[in-house]
Amino acid sequence: MKRAAIVTSASGSGGTTVGREIAARLNLPFHELDAIFWEPNWTEPDRDEFRKRVAEIVATERRVIDGSYQSWIGQLALGNADMVVWLDLPMRVWLPRLLRRTVSRVRSGEELWNGNRESLRKAFASRDSLILFSLRHYRGRRRRYPNRFAGYHVVRLRSQREVDRFLASVNSQCVKGS
Repeated sequence: MKRAAIVTSASGSGGTTVGREIAARLNLPFHELDAIFWEPNWTEPDRDEFRKRVAEIVATERRVIDGSYQSWIGQLALGNADMVVWLDLPMRVWLPRLLRRTVSRVRSGEELWNGNRESLRKAFASRDSLILFSLRHYRGRRRRYPNRFAGYHVVRLRSQREVDRFLASVNSQCVKGS
């Protein structure tokens, strides 16, 4: 495996963590699309510019991409991926993780991307809330993704145990076998 795409049914499923781990184990460049997408003050980029940035990454021979932004760029982020890793964990797993992560980031003032930080207001009392977004889109993604990913080699991981087993199987042999 030289080109992997990590997608999730919901934020908090561990996509960035899994993507970083795969990249480290296979010595591949890691690209987090949130970091490329979000500009200062939580400003969204120009659609064409974002597409161009992602296309430059997809054109590379070796990469792990975390995220897909399908409503912005279609299937582009999946590109010519050798494997799409779909983290499809149950809500009882990802929602508490997302809540803990959000509260932790708010408390610490952790910078995410380009100076952006989470706030309680934005996290819980905004129509742009990531938590509400995840809750709204979770079931629809689970319904749509099997058809959307039909042309790709997909590894669908539905529990933390499956994620752990999968990561344990990822090693340098994956790169040689591609």
